[in-house]
Amino acid sequence: MESSADYGGKMRGRQVLRSDEVAEALGISAAQTRELLSRLARRRVIARVRRGLYLLPDRIPLGGRWSPGEYLALATLMEDRDAHYQICGPAAFHRYGWDEQVPNRFDAYNTAISGERTIGTSEFNLIKVDAQRLGDTDVVRTPDGVEAVFSSRARSLVDAVYDWSRFGSLPRAYDWIRDELNRDSKLADAIVKAAVSYGNTGTVRRLGKLLEQEGVAERLLKNLERRLTPTSSFIAWSPRQSKRGSVDRRWEVVMNV
Repeated sequence: MESSADYGGKMRGRQVLRSDEVAEALGISAAQTRELLSRLARRRVIARVRRGLYLLPDRIPLGGRWSPGEYLALATLMEDRDAHYQICGPAAFHRYGWDEQVPNRFDAYNTAISGERTIGTSEFNLIKVDAQRLGDTDVVRTPDGVEAVFSSRARSLVDAVYDWSRFGSLPRAYDWIRDELNRDSKLADAIVKAAVSYGNTGTVRRLGKLLEQEGVAERLLKNLERRLTPTSSFIAWSPRQSKRGSVDRRWEVVMNV
């Protein structure tokens, strides 16, 4: 991945504008440059990526107002920080057809930034993670030539269980997994691999119970079991409900449904 020093005026076909370059070209002060670029950003002629870095279109659209697409904005921000990322959560759930609702913001695991950001009209929830938590991705080239990095189908299903509180995805994710396995039983291997690599104990226990219910091969269930350590506590199948119900002793899950 390129560092910020490697792409000055153009970044893979994207027009990038830096405040220091503008000040030098126009012979104006830093304060005057900030005011000029801020005014253009407010008018949506250009889009502010961060202080001192802006995107502008190859050509001014009709009406003069412009905003970069989500993929372009996110990729530009990540490349500026020399960071790796992958789009996750509701944007991924919608992409794979599990949730019909179009998300109003993009969630992205990444190695550099935490918190919410707005670039143009695009909103992002950036989740900083260790580099080892990134992986198992699909890269999609958009019509405008941007390579958008998504969590893979299997990884997104695992994330829906792992990060259920952030994404509000349980218990819906159980039905997504059942439907996907009905369409392609071989996906179980990829789900188990992703769970072992990127899940936590709660994720592995819930997925173990679900995959056992769905008749997944015992060898795959054993792979999940090897990821677990002995414990005397139980977790709820549906974490937002009262922990009352029968107990699955193998996976130590309270079936509170």
